[in-house]
Amino acid sequence: MKENILKKKSFDFALRIAKLYKYLYEEQKEFTISKQLLRSGTSPGAMIREAEFAESKSDFIHKMAVAQKETNEVMYWLELLYAAEYLSEQHFESIYADAVEVMKLITSSIKTAKANH
Repeated sequence: MKENILKKKSFDFALRIAKLYKYLYEEQKEFTISKQLLRSGTSPGAMIREAEFAESKSDFIHKMAVAQKETNEVMYWLELLYAAEYLSEQHFESIYADAVEVMKLITSSIKTAKANH
């Protein structure tokens, strides 16, 4: 069986976000933005999993579009945390690059699904 790259990358990204949340909460004592980051950062993977068993092609596209929106929100929270100096430049660039990669994979999946719809 072929490995689902998007499924794996989105899970790995959610795990990184969960670990970042733990760091922000415990070490940085940042409670508000980190909670938003945790919610939006774990959502894309969950939506991708839901899309696996979509009821129709339209339902699949919709679930993937929600994952895309949530990934965009994650990028916002990461930018804000970096600007507020909760994240080092190195840490920000690393996790932001992962977000961009997940976003590209989701966008590609949506485009393919729309083309085949």
